[in-house]
Amino acid sequence: MDNSILLSVQDLCVSFFSEKTENQILYDISFDIHKNEILGVVGESGSGKSVASLAILGLLPHKISKITKGDIRYNGKSLLDITEKEYRVLRGNEIAMIFQEPMSSLNPSTKCGKQVLEILLQHTTLSKTEAKTEVLALFNKVKLPDPDRAYRSYPHQLSGGQKQRIMIAMAIACKPKLLIADEPTTALDVTVQKEIIHVLKSLQQEYKMSVLFISHDLSLVSEIADHVLVMYQGKMVEYGTANAIFHHPEKQYTKALISARPTTDVRFKKLPTIADFIDNKDHHKEIVTKEQRQAHHSSLYNGPALLEVKNVEKTYFSKVGLFGKREFKAVDDVSFKLYEGETLGLVGESGCGKSTLGNTILQLDKATKGQILYKGQDLNTLSSSEIRNLRKEIQLIFQDPFASLNPRLTVGKAILEPMQVHKLHNNDTERKKEVIRLMKRVGLDETYFNRYPHEFSGGQRQRIGIARTIALQPKLIICDESVSALDISVQAQVLNLLNELKDSFGFTYIFISHDLAVVKYMSDQLLVMNQGKIEERGDADQVYQHPEKEYTKKLIQSIPRGK
Repeated sequence: MDNSILLSVQDLCVSFFSEKTENQILYDISFDIHKNEILGVVGESGSGKSVASLAILGLLPHKISKITKGDIRYNGKSLLDITEKEYRVLRGNEIAMIFQEPMSSLNPSTKCGKQVLEILLQHTTLSKTEAKTEVLALFNKVKLPDPDRAYRSYPHQLSGGQKQRIMIAMAIACKPKLLIADEPTTALDVTVQKEIIHVLKSLQQEYKMSVLFISHDLSLVSEIADHVLVMYQGKMVEYGTANAIFHHPEKQYTKALISARPTTDVRFKKLPTIADFIDNKDHHKEIVTKEQRQAHHSSLYNGPALLEVKNVEKTYFSKVGLFGKREFKAVDDVSFKLYEGETLGLVGESGCGKSTLGNTILQLDKATKGQILYKGQDLNTLSSSEIRNLRKEIQLIFQDPFASLNPRLTVGKAILEPMQVHKLHNNDTERKKEVIRLMKRVGLDETYFNRYPHEFSGGQRQRIGIARTIALQPKLIICDESVSALDISVQAQVLNLLNELKDSFGFTYIFISHDLAVVKYMSDQLLVMNQGKIEERGDADQVYQHPEKEYTKKLIQSIPRGK
């Protein structure tokens, strides 16, 4: 065996079992990870990426899964032959893992410093004082802004990016030879994502670690990986150097993954999807010209504004000591106009005030100051019953469709329920017909009517959320990070669907996201928010091509582009 190979996976097959059926998840997966190398594994949800990583760690659920074929060799030794006790010594010490969702991986009832401290006390001979010093040094290494505060904080007191840094510190605490990073930057801001990637890369070089980096974003993987493995439905699609995979992909599926992300230089009328590439369809190549865009905008901005936000502020107060209070302006003197049929992009990092602004427009949170005029009427002056009636006209598509759907209601009833509340259509028979029509319109089969939310994928659940939103025939829809946690390919399908629905029903969108590439593709006008204020505004293409403010430039530079 080649001495430079740290981990070798050979013809790995994994199956999951129920009482009556066997479902094969991985089919003959083979790859090598060399010492001091980063291997990127990329593919959509359900492609088997995480199952492969759990198999390496010996963490596949024992009673319902089994490695049916193949071998996993670490430093020349088969991991399939070692005991659970030997595996426990290996995990954390030599092979460590960073999980996708830090909040569910960290203990919410234990301070962050103590959680990393426990790892060192269990796997090393350091005293408690020495271990604490080492934890603070690790927090410095992962670029936590205030290591002492992070040490004393509970997970809920830290931001998403800070929690992910705690997870990285925990994973590298014992200086492992192999680090498995499973979607470590999904749903993080592009700027935070870039920082996390930089931290991982510098730590890998410092410790000379090997890294298995799992993601659904090929552009992101190409920025960090030496070699790339592309997976689809449990099978290997393509395997080679990052340069070869990214610049000279051989398979249609790989080309589709690269192209499905909104491009930063060309505006396609419709984003290419996996199906387009596999079926060799050419309609995704249609480009919106500058002249077409200008003609559309001249007709769009001819009439009166549908929504006008004037000098809106939203201030929150928190207690300081016994009698003092501190004020925090989440939204600070924001003004803009929104026209019927327009998509207004609202972009910025987490905590910049995007969602708070959306909530004040929806009247879920009252503005502290300023006016919000919808069709000329000030929303701040409406009574509770008038606001309830307004809900039909202004709707929201949530970031997490699973959390926003009642797990006890079938999806058909979830879509039908708002129609009942607002007394749309004459009876439930008519409503059911309308629900089935809407389900078909968003690409869902009518047989899904009686299924529950947990039976669907993330992309399907987002379509259910969209169907529920448009069931009330609204005029204005606020899309709050509605594609941020989706696979790149599913994201392309949902963005295309939103544009199709806009054309068919005449919707007006406020599209909120931290991903400038997605917002640029969707938007007519763009508002860049920073610390509650509008930092920059203008035509989406113009702002992207010629940003004036440093903050906007930083956001643009953080978009993954690949090598």
